[in-house]
Amino acid sequence: MFRRRRPLLRAAAVGGGAYLAGKHMARASDQQAADEATQDDRISQLEQQQAPPPQQAPPPQQAPPPQAAPAAGPSMADQLQQLAALHQQGVLTDDEFAAAKAKLLGS
Repeated sequence: MFRRRRPLLRAAAVGGGAYLAGKHMARASDQQAADEATQDDRISQLEQQQAPPPQQAPPPQQAPPPQAAPAAGPSMADQLQQLAALHQQGVLTDDEFAAAKAKLLGS
């Protein structure tokens, strides 16, 4: 007895499986890129909240008031405590917290 082979059916099954695997990987890659973009946006918003407001220059007609010692921004320890509080409240994910902490310690 001869065994009948079906090469086209086998090729279609293998090709269909490869197509679905590729589609899944592309979807996962797109999701990861969207998550990273969201994380970058949240970190930049956090940095904007922590940045001191810009000081406006006095009008040129008036003499500038005597300068006091420049106000120092929040210390690194204060910023780390604020990040930790946001992380504990659930505002920041573990990855976002780690990225923000690394950025703060690196600067």
